Amino acid sequence: MSKVQGGMKCVKYLLFIFNFIFWLSGLLVLAVGLWLRFDPNTVELLTGDGAPDTFFIAVYILLGAGGLMMIVGFFGCFGAVRESQCLLASFFACLLIIFGAEIAAGVFGFMNKKQIVEEVQKFYSSSIADVSNPNDTAIAVIYHQTLNCCGGSTSDTSTTLCAEAEENTQDCLTAISDFFNEKLHSIGYIGIGIAGVMVIGMIFSMVLCCAIRNNREVI
Repeated sequence: MSKVQGGMKCVKYLLFIFNFIFWLSGLLVLAVGLWLRFDPNTVELLTGDGAPDTFFIAVYILLGAGGLMMIVGFFGCFGAVRESQCLLASFFACLLIIFGAEIAAGVFGFMNKKQIVEEVQKFYSSSIADVSNPNDTAIAVIYHQTLNCCGGSTSDTSTTLCAEAEENTQDCLTAISDFFNEKLHSIGYIGIGIAGVMVIGMIFSMVLCCAIRNNREVI
């Protein structure tokens, strides 16, 4: 097996460190996905008959991406240590695919952010439409307690459910919008950071792969 020397040896260890960081990034993405999936507040707001599932679909995609990143990071570390052109080229291809998928998911999330919020607001509005239905009333109460809000309109139903609410209590339609925008922004910031890390990884992997090939040609 050929051994890279000089500056390329430094690149080799930098790539190994990068892949370890990338593996940790995958673990972070997986943790964020699990947090969003099992966060008590989110689960309470999005359970029940007729609850929108768009948000959880995005979360499942996030979980899959985190798991894939951990696998790719592990093989990237192995490829750097073994100085394997095949593994490094495969690592580059996987990073490129993940990078493209992340961009596509980001665009999808940005384009559907308003739809997700509107679906949840519609779900809440339907839950306060009939106080005679115990299930709908229970759903409305969960929203009121979780988001510290009450009502979303001037209807008699909202007034009845919010009879004991404080005067300056925020309406639930605004609270829902703020709640999900905050979570989606958190995902966006993490995604931007990880995208930058992936670009660096692709550069390092190609530089090391080319150095290994050139070294073998010289030998």
